[in-house]
Amino acid sequence: MHDNISVSGVSSWDWSLDEDLAFYERAGIDNVGISFRKLEATGNPVAAAERVAQSGLRVTNLLVPGPFDLDQPERWPEQRGRASTMMDTALTLGPELVVFTTGRAGRLTWERAADALEEVMRNMIAEADREQVRIVLEHTNSLRTDVGFVHTLRDVIELAWRLGAGVCMEINACWAERNLGGTIAAGIDAISLVQMSDAAVGTRTTPDRLVPGDGDIPLERIVGQLLDAGYLGVFDIEIVGPHIDDEGYESAITRSIAQVGALLERPAVGGEREQASE
Repeated sequence: MHDNISVSGVSSWDWSLDEDLAFYERAGIDNVGISFRKLEATGNPVAAAERVAQSGLRVTNLLVPGPFDLDQPERWPEQRGRASTMMDTALTLGPELVVFTTGRAGRLTWERAADALEEVMRNMIAEADREQVRIVLEHTNSLRTDVGFVHTLRDVIELAWRLGAGVCMEINACWAERNLGGTIAAGIDAISLVQMSDAAVGTRTTPDRLVPGDGDIPLERIVGQLLDAGYLGVFDIEIVGPHIDDEGYESAITRSIAQVGALLERPAVGGEREQASE
């Protein structure tokens, strides 16, 4: 397994944490992203995190949902309690990154939601910095306003700069953006994790992801842009949806590892990459 590849627990959506850990051992998978949802499902996320930490796995990231309803400040005290549990879990687990979606904006404008996110996460980011934990923000598909209000790579980079956070680049949500190469080059200092999957043009549902290389996303070009810009971080395989369920998690994940590995080892092909200055 390539050192710069990890497998997200989201890729085996219906499996429990125990099933994930058994598969990782069986398949020789050393680098993983852990889903807070699965830790929480055990009933004691901190204890579950300790078990993962003792497994010897390299935990590249802990993925947690945006804990705050940004248009309901009256709920923030309660939601800060859950966010505190998330951070306690992260400190026990010891991931390289903690990935947050931005949370729902409700009826707020984008700008007011950004202000609210800064207000509610300011202390959390400061605490994480003190504990040497890197918080990163993930942008989301525009159909998923239930989990986030930031839907472009350009916007999440600017918001992360403002908050002093990093960025999780979700290729499935940004691959068709204008001047993607330029955005990557300008924001490479913020990009801390890249989520890898594929998609077929024409799908009308989300999530409906494919094994990298099975769909229409120009992954070779985008990965090339990242590497050219100096990205040295992890490519986290995050595949989820009916095609993955139908194939079976073990097969889909194993193929993904092989195909992303081949992509990272492939030499650049002249003319196949967008110029970053477009």
